[in-house]
Amino acid sequence: MTAYIVPPLLSLLSFLCLGGIIIKQGKWTKTDFLFFIICLIGTFLYIDMLVVFALKDAETALLIRRIPYVLVVYLFPVYLHFFFVYLDIKKQTWIIPASYGYAFALMWFTQSSLFLASIKQHDFGFFPVGGPLYPFFGLISMVMIIYVVVITLKAISLEKRAARRNKLKYMLAGAGLLGLVNAGNFLPLMGLSIYPPGNLSFIPLGIFGFGLFKHDLLDSGLLIRKGLIYSILISFLTCLYALIIIGTDYLLSGSGFSESIYFPVVFFVFVAVVFGPVNHRIKALVDRFFDKGRYEYQKTLKDVSRKITSVMDINLVVDQIIHSLKESMKIENIFLYLESPSRDGYKIYASSSGDESCAPDFFQNGTALVEALERGRKTIFMSKVILNHRLGKGIALDLEALNAAMVTPLVFRDQLNGFLSLGEKTSGEGYSPEDIDLLETMALQGALAVENAMAYGKIEALNRSLEEKVEIRTMELKNALLEKEKTQDQLIRSESLASIGQLVAGTAHELNNPLAASISILQSSIEDLKDSGSDSPVDESFLEDLEFVIKELKRAANIVKSLLGLSRQTQAYTELVDIHAVIKDALQILLNQYKNHPVEIIENYAEEIPKVPGNFSSLGQVMLNVIQNAFQALKDTGGEMILRTEYEKKENRVVIECSDNGPGIPEHLKRDIFKPFFTTKPVGQGTGLGLYICHEIIHRHKGEIKLVDNHGKGAKFVISLPT
Repeated sequence: MTAYIVPPLLSLLSFLCLGGIIIKQGKWTKTDFLFFIICLIGTFLYIDMLVVFALKDAETALLIRRIPYVLVVYLFPVYLHFFFVYLDIKKQTWIIPASYGYAFALMWFTQSSLFLASIKQHDFGFFPVGGPLYPFFGLISMVMIIYVVVITLKAISLEKRAARRNKLKYMLAGAGLLGLVNAGNFLPLMGLSIYPPGNLSFIPLGIFGFGLFKHDLLDSGLLIRKGLIYSILISFLTCLYALIIIGTDYLLSGSGFSESIYFPVVFFVFVAVVFGPVNHRIKALVDRFFDKGRYEYQKTLKDVSRKITSVMDINLVVDQIIHSLKESMKIENIFLYLESPSRDGYKIYASSSGDESCAPDFFQNGTALVEALERGRKTIFMSKVILNHRLGKGIALDLEALNAAMVTPLVFRDQLNGFLSLGEKTSGEGYSPEDIDLLETMALQGALAVENAMAYGKIEALNRSLEEKVEIRTMELKNALLEKEKTQDQLIRSESLASIGQLVAGTAHELNNPLAASISILQSSIEDLKDSGSDSPVDESFLEDLEFVIKELKRAANIVKSLLGLSRQTQAYTELVDIHAVIKDALQILLNQYKNHPVEIIENYAEEIPKVPGNFSSLGQVMLNVIQNAFQALKDTGGEMILRTEYEKKENRVVIECSDNGPGIPEHLKRDIFKPFFTTKPVGQGTGLGLYICHEIIHRHKGEIKLVDNHGKGAKFVISLPT
């Protein structure tokens, strides 16, 4: 028994441990199965090697050494197949059946001298010497290993996800190195007296095991537990303990000390002094490895629970969950989706970056990801989706759109209310079991907090709605009271107008007779003067003045008639009226009022303007009122009055504008100027009926009169009449 037996023993234990872990997990994905076959072949190989090392007879050693090669020839085809599946290679798949075919053909020669010709005694023990076919086997195996290294390096360079890239690096360092050291056995098999490099397989297997626990290399959901690690380490220590006993006994067998009573005493003291502290030290390292983030996670969970349960604003709840996850796990991106109000899917609600545009805005019910979350109510990992094609390509596409490493559901009362999408860690590491525990616990608490906040928000919305309805009802009641007061006021004014109408009707009737008599007398006088045969001719200007007096008396008669029409609410508007003539007549009547005042009148009339259907006298009354109001605003301070007309062909209407640069009308009074009895003039200088009558006349002409903004300079009235 020598120290040469230790490396193959450690390699055997490594294969047994990893194979046992695969069995214990019971997932049996394709990668799990292929890796288990590798472990199984390795186990048979190193059991055989340990047995051969202990033999003394060369022929027996050669016979036993040939037995495992029935399986060993399949080791590198299985190894290649494992990497094809793990890297999800779809091209050149013909290589796999070809390699198995080559191994199957070679298997029939493994028990003959063509494969293993003889066995040679080395310092480390018996080791076979290859036959004529062995170089061919070694060359093909080396080509396979180099090919695996190349495709793995290519996959690492193309992989965008940091966590997956780390897994590939561990896979290359572990499984890749495992193939290389085992291929190194080609050297002693060719007769070189060197220690078989394949016996050092425990080193790459240790790297692979660390990656398996730390980064879940096989994506089988392996949860590393302290008990499992303790068991593995204790097994290694026990083996080491046994090797020390065997080695010591072998070294001291000639001295007789190993058989004395002092040997177990000394060895017990040695174990107590050395292995006790070593065991405690290993336990402390394992505890530190497992518990290094547990305190922070517990503290994070406690803080988040306290904050989200005391907050009723859903935005604050969501922000707290996302912020806590991002800070505790250092995640690149986090997106939170909540069920839409219409319940037809899930809408993005928040993100760790504050920019929701880099993720899908909405996931409709029936999409692959939503269906998987509703069906399983479990966290979905991107790595598992890639390897397990039964989950469907749709889920993988949805996860790629989210740039997610995993998605966990938010479930409340057995209903999917939303989900959290988490990207890769900024460190490039995978998610540990503690990370997953924290995430799922926070998802449960977050779902409850979000549901409570949403319910509280609905209650607040109902309260606001009730308050708004109360305010609306109160305003409606106030408006109804104001309307009632206005109606009463309008009724009083209507009664006043009715009384005035009766008065106007009586007055108009009384005025019509003297006006008609005056017109008749003047017309007779003019005719007599024209027919007189007097030698001295009648002054033409005198006759013109008399005719103008008749015209104005007729105008007065028409105005009286118009007032009578207003009081009766009926009047005919059948004649075609020249608006320019109406304006000029109004100016002629007011000439004596403004000719002695510093008022400049600017007339800007359109050249061609159609006549409008209406009543000449009524429109004259309107223009008289409007122009007189402008003049009264300017007569004390002076200024200019602009009279403008235009024809709007598209609207088929004539527009008359009368503007001045006087003091104008205050803003708060503008809405009342067309109301009856409203006036800004001192008592005794206005009745408040002028603009009201103008408004009524224009309304009966199917037109419009309004006060418009004059840019802060006086007042501007615009009258529009249809043609």
